[in-house]
Amino acid sequence: MSRRYPIVWGALFAMGFAAVWLVAQSIPRAGAQQATPSGKPAAAIAATDISLDQAHVALEAAMKKAIETKTKMDIAVVDAGGNLKAFARMDGAWLGSIDISIKKAKTARYFDMPTGDIGKLSQPGGPLYQIEVSNGGLITFPGGVPIKSADGTVIGAIGVSGSTVENDHAVAAAGASAVK
Repeated sequence: MSRRYPIVWGALFAMGFAAVWLVAQSIPRAGAQQATPSGKPAAAIAATDISLDQAHVALEAAMKKAIETKTKMDIAVVDAGGNLKAFARMDGAWLGSIDISIKKAKTARYFDMPTGDIGKLSQPGGPLYQIEVSNGGLITFPGGVPIKSADGTVIGAIGVSGSTVENDHAVAAAGASAVK
């Protein structure tokens, strides 16, 4: 009986090695062209994202503008994927505006345009009517602005809530324009 164990272990080792070899053969090699639906070679997409330092620059500029306008704001900055990157709630800012500021930032990033522009298109009879019920809830009134890099690439967005929509937009625009 003891003589069969080495054979069993040897067989298990050989099967394991064969499985690893088969998997390794299915992994694409670096530089190898992958088939694409279009039949063209796969191309990499250049993606850029807002850095934490840039997000803080946007927050600081927005807070400065809020102080100038004598308003108390909730300010959210999202990254290129629409994920929260930085947030500030000024002392005394409304609790209800926290969620609104985040949704304004996400809305601006999802559609790469100011939320007020989307609002104009989402009125009854408009081409985007009721879009605000999509994507887990959007905000389509002013206060959300895309943030662009120096070359014009959208790298994130800022959303502001806590005052009139005119003040919200002005504060968001100040934050977005501070990022270079």
